[in-house]
Amino acid sequence: MHSRRVSGILLHITSLPGSFGIGDLGPVAHRFVDRLAETHQRLWQVLPLGPVGHGASPYSSLSTFASNPLLISPAPLLRDGLLTEDDVAPLRELPDGHVDFARLIPRKRAVLEAAFQRYRDDAGDTKDFRAFRENNAEWLDEYTLFMALKDAYDGAPWHAWDDALVHRQPAAMEEARENHSEAIRMHAYWQYLFDRQWSDLRAHCADRDIRLFGDIPIYVAHDSADTWAHQDLFFLDEEGQPTSVAGVPPDYFSPEGQRWGNPLYRWDRMKANGFEWWIRRVRQVLNRVHLVRIDHFRGFEAYWEIPADEKTAVNGHWAEGPGGAVFEALGDALGDLPVVAEDLGIITDKVRDLRDRFDFPGMAILQFAFGGEPDHGYLPHNYSRNLVAYTGTHDNDTLRGWWNGTMPEDQRDFARRYLSANDQNLSERSLRALLGSAADRVVTPLQDVLDLGADARMNVPGEGSGNWTWRCSEEDLNDERLDHLAELTWLYGRAATDSDE
Repeated sequence: MHSRRVSGILLHITSLPGSFGIGDLGPVAHRFVDRLAETHQRLWQVLPLGPVGHGASPYSSLSTFASNPLLISPAPLLRDGLLTEDDVAPLRELPDGHVDFARLIPRKRAVLEAAFQRYRDDAGDTKDFRAFRENNAEWLDEYTLFMALKDAYDGAPWHAWDDALVHRQPAAMEEARENHSEAIRMHAYWQYLFDRQWSDLRAHCADRDIRLFGDIPIYVAHDSADTWAHQDLFFLDEEGQPTSVAGVPPDYFSPEGQRWGNPLYRWDRMKANGFEWWIRRVRQVLNRVHLVRIDHFRGFEAYWEIPADEKTAVNGHWAEGPGGAVFEALGDALGDLPVVAEDLGIITDKVRDLRDRFDFPGMAILQFAFGGEPDHGYLPHNYSRNLVAYTGTHDNDTLRGWWNGTMPEDQRDFARRYLSANDQNLSERSLRALLGSAADRVVTPLQDVLDLGADARMNVPGEGSGNWTWRCSEEDLNDERLDHLAELTWLYGRAATDSDE
C-alpha cells in the first residue's frame, strides 16, 4: 500500500450531482476527480458498486461480482447515438437533490433497454463486447442468467422459482439459457457499458494521481447470483433457505442485537477448495480499485451465528471464522493485499492480532472518540501511522448532525475542549485534528467537509427505507470549504510533492 501521508473524500457515485436522477460515471464524475486533484486529495472512497436489491442498499447486492447498471451515465450514450433526448427526458424530470429510487429504477431501466435495442439493431455484437463476455464468463454467465430469470419471475427471489431452477438441474438450466438468451445478452451489455465507463473514469483518476478506494461487504445477500450459483458454500436447507444467518450480538446501543439475515458461509468447504470463490471475488474488486475496505473484518476471526428461525440476534452464538487462512490464500494468489480492515465496534485481541499479522490498516472514527479519557484510541493524538482516520462513515450522522443532535453534553464538552472548537468552527477544527495526526490516511465524507446537517446523512443502520438517497449539488463541488481543505492538506504534509512523482 502507498505509505506517504495522503487524504481523500468519501462520496458514493450515486451522490454526485447531475441531471439524470442519480449520480453516475459520466462527465460529472470526471469533474469531481479534477476537483479532488485541485484540492490535493489523493483518495476517492466509494461504497460497494454491485447492483442493488431491496432498499437500494449497496451492502445488499444482487451480485458481488457484477456492477450497478443504475450508475451507467446516459451522457456518453447520447454522444454515441445509442440514446436520444426523447429517451432520457423522463430522467430529467427526476429531482436533483436526492435519489428517488422508486421513480428512478423503472425509468433508468427503460433508458438502458432503449440503448441495448439501438445497439442490437445498429451493430449487432461488436468485437469488444464479445471479448468482454468471454473474458468475464466465469461470473458473467451466472449473473446474466440469474437476472434474466429474475425478470421472467417478476423479481421473485431465486428460492421461489421452479424447483428445477432452484436446484440448478442441468436440463432446466440449459433450457433457461436458450429461452432467455436475449435478456441474458441485454444484462451482459449493461455490464459491458459499466465496465467501459468505469475504465475511462479509472484512467482519468490515474492521470490525476487519484487512487480509488473501494469496499467489500463480508457477506452476500441471500437473493443473489452468488448464493444461487454456489449453494454448497452457504448454510442452506434443501429449499435454498438459510439455516443460520449473520448479525451482531446485543450491546448497549442495540438490546436485541442486529439480525442482518445474510446466509453464513460454509468456511470448511471454502477452505477445502483453497478459498477459490474469495480469490475470484477480491481479484474482481482489485481490478477496479487500488485499495479496498473489508466490512466487518472481525467476522473472519469469529462471527455471530443466529438460527434462521430467530427473529432477533439475542439467541445467537460466536462461531470460529477462517482466521488467517483466507488471507494467506489471497496473498498467495494475488500478491500484496491493499486491504483496510473495518475493525469498528467491540474488537478483541484476537481480531487485532489477525489485522496486525497481515499489516492491514484499521480505522478510527472521530465521532466515537469523546466517550472516555484522553487515552482513547480514536483521539487523533493517539493514532498510529498504519490507520485510516475518519470524521465519520456512511453509517454515521454527519459531523454537524451529530453535534446538533443527541450527542451527550459531557461528550460535547470534551470535544469542545479537545478540538478547541465551538458551534461555528466544529468541522474545520475536526479536519485540522485528523489531517495533523500521524495517520497515513485521512478520509472525510464530503458532507463533513461542507459542514452539512443531519438531512445529508447517507444511512441510518436498521432503517429499512429512506437511506442512500443524498446527493450533492454542482455548487457544493465549487464550495470554498473545499479550497480551505486544500490549504489544510498542504499545511499538514498530505499534498503531493515532486519527490512523490
